[in-house]
This record gives sequence, C-alpha cells and structure tokens, in this order.
Amino acid sequence: MAEAPTTLAAHTVVDAQTMHRPIKRVLLACAMTAEALPMVERLGLQPDNVFASPAPCVSWSGDKFGLHIHLVQNGKDAEHGVDNVGTVAAALSVFLACQQYKPDLIISVGTAGGFRAQGAAVGDVFVGTTTVNHDRRIPIPGFDKYGVGAHTSAPTTRLQRELGLKAGMVSSGNSLDYTEQDMAFMLSNQVAVKEMEAAAVAWVAAMFQTPMFCLKSITDIVDGDKPPQEEFLANLQQAAQALQEALTPVLKFVSGKMAAEL
Repeated sequence: MAEAPTTLAAHTVVDAQTMHRPIKRVLLACAMTAEALPMVERLGLQPDNVFASPAPCVSWSGDKFGLHIHLVQNGKDAEHGVDNVGTVAAALSVFLACQQYKPDLIISVGTAGGFRAQGAAVGDVFVGTTTVNHDRRIPIPGFDKYGVGAHTSAPTTRLQRELGLKAGMVSSGNSLDYTEQDMAFMLSNQVAVKEMEAAAVAWVAAMFQTPMFCLKSITDIVDGDKPPQEEFLANLQQAAQALQEALTPVLKFVSGKMAAEL
C-alpha cells in the first residue's frame, strides 16, 4: 500500500475559551439543493436573503430546539444551472455566512461516499473527526502540509455514543472520481468519508475560531465495485432521508451545551 505523501499533523481549530462557550447559534452548511430543501422543511426555516449579489449562495434561518439555526447552501452556477459543489463554493458560502451570523458551531452537512474498509454502508451517517484534502499534492516543504490541510474537528465523543453514530476522517476533493494517488492517500490514512466540501468549511471555521464538525450520509461505497456516479444517483434519496433523521437529534443534543461537552 502506498504511503501518504505527508504526515497528518492536524490543526486544532479553536482555543479553549471558545470551546467553553454555550452553543446558541448553529450554522448548517451544505452544497446541494436536494440536501438543503428537506432540512428547510423539517426545521421550519425561512429564506432570509442576506447575501448580496453576485454571491450565489442562498440561506434560510429559524429558531428550533432552543437554537438559532441558519442554513447556507452554495446556490446554483449561473452558467450551467447546477449546484455549486466543491471546495471553492463552500469556502465562499461559509465565509459570508460566518460574517453574517457569527455562529457558535458550524456543521458541514450532506451526502458523501464511504469506505467499506472503515465500516461504511449506504445510508449510514458519519460524524467527522478530522478533515483533510486528498487531491492537493504540493511536494514542497511546508506546502505539502498546507495542501493536505488537516483540521481536527470539534470532539464529539458523547454525541457519537448517545446517538449511535459512526465516526471517522472526512476527506475532500474537487472530483467525484479519484486518481490512484488520491486512493492511496485515503487508504493509508484510513479515511472513512470522501466528499467535496468539508475541508474548505473547516478552513474557514479555523479563520473564525468556530467549532466545527461534519455530519455526512453515505450514498456510495468508494472502495466498492460500482461506479460512484451510478450509486450516488441511485441512493441520493435514501441517504438524504437518513441525514434528515440524524440531524434533529444532533441539533437537540448540541443545544445549550458547550462545544467541549459534545
């Protein structure tokens, strides 16, 4: 098995004082309309249109479970009419949302690929423990670690245990498929979840000193024998439903707690 290109020295996002601040305002960040709208409906959120043109991202807000909840979705690409997926759009959306809402906690929510080797099956929901980039290869001292961009997520040991959620490393890249080098990196670092936005969300969370973790529902098996695009389309509805069912107890759990208590 190929070695990882660099040692994963994960950066801790926030300081101790921030970790002991009560969670009253939560930002949910997602990429796709199919992920966002069921959450909007379930949580009773209303559009608030806080982002000025030409920013493509859209948002909804509301109060639920003793929390002020904000949901930002990356919006549509003006030229191609599809959802703005990937790290660039995610970084822009979450940066603007952090400026606007000043959340106490960020949750990167959405669907993703999972690794059977790490216990993933279609419809499982994972909590992220660390975020990395698997496709930013810069073999120059200093830039190599920057490329991987490892960030430790807010610790969620109690949440995982009490809600029965699986946990593992989440790796982001800007392609639905992967190269041999991408796969070698993910396997050697025991990545559990492969998706396209979380590492960018973690990068922005670190800028704003805001606790962050991922909540990802599995649509396809990365180390399986089916093309990811086929599995993704076939299982998107099932995975989106599993995500909705997991999100409500997660929000109830975090409400009023400190990030250090999760």
